[in-house]
Amino acid sequence: HAHNFPLSHLLHKAMAESPSLKRKREEKEDENGTAESQKEGTTAGGFPLAELSVRRVLRESARDKTIFLHGQVTSASGDGTDAVVILEKTPFQEENISELLKKHTKMQLQMSNDIYSTYHLYLPPELNEIKTTVVYPATEKHLQKYLRREVYLIQETGADYKTITLPFIESQSFSIQWVYNILEKKAEADRIVYENPDPSDGFVLIPDLKWDQKQLDDLYLIAICHRRGIKSLRDLTAEHLPLLKNIAKEGKEAIVKRFGAAGAQLRVYLHYQPSYYHLHVHFTALSYDAPGTSVERAHLLSDVIDNLELDSHYYQKRTLTFALRADEPLLKKFQEAGLV
Repeated sequence: HAHNFPLSHLLHKAMAESPSLKRKREEKEDENGTAESQKEGTTAGGFPLAELSVRRVLRESARDKTIFLHGQVTSASGDGTDAVVILEKTPFQEENISELLKKHTKMQLQMSNDIYSTYHLYLPPELNEIKTTVVYPATEKHLQKYLRREVYLIQETGADYKTITLPFIESQSFSIQWVYNILEKKAEADRIVYENPDPSDGFVLIPDLKWDQKQLDDLYLIAICHRRGIKSLRDLTAEHLPLLKNIAKEGKEAIVKRFGAAGAQLRVYLHYQPSYYHLHVHFTALSYDAPGTSVERAHLLSDVIDNLELDSHYYQKRTLTFALRADEPLLKKFQEAGLV
């Protein structure tokens, strides 16, 4: 996968690094999809795409139609500086279909058999967008993060959490300042869809940056609780039921009102392990196979509420299963304890 060629002919647009993209990256921990960052360029003209030389393919997915590239900018504007460029084919938009069919520049027959035929359809640039996410300048940590890795299942008991996972979380400097910036309206205030301002049982609802809001098919929003100090599922007790019920009820109502999605067509869940350790809840379209909805990661909010009503300390007691990539430091901690 070693390459060295200009990338400019592949791309329609590029987004530069921003605080929002940092949040998106954390949201994207070990997932294949991508997200769009805000247009806060590292330079006035944005990312110098035409000057990028591709060094290697970090990861690709035919299913998700994405490719993750390690490139270097080798001009005066960034001599030999590493970058990660993520390319993703965008979903079709129904309102553009008739224009797409009328304006195609070429239709090349590939195969014909009885009533079936296959073609390559070539489109004008404005109808052939590639969503592009850029991490620039990228560190070795970014390159390692996006490199495809082997994955292992961990079965974490309540005791394992206290002796292995919690000390690990507390030893890391996971910055969640960007979360507080959103809660305090210092960043992305214009993107807030709904807010319950109660400091204990309130939350902010905001579109996830993986969703461009152009269609409901891949609808994705995040509810971030105002209350600080709830790291994950493991911290939840019956005391948090009012907060969780507010998120479930008001979050769903706000999405139905703003976007017209049916409440019964929303998947509402938490991740364990989460990408960042401040309690947040995911809202996605039920028909969308969203990254991170696999059985070893997602916990339906309705199930979490039911479990806490059965037993206030359910999530301190039960064994939780989750996957870790081979390069994740937490996996090493479980290996050292002889649990993998």
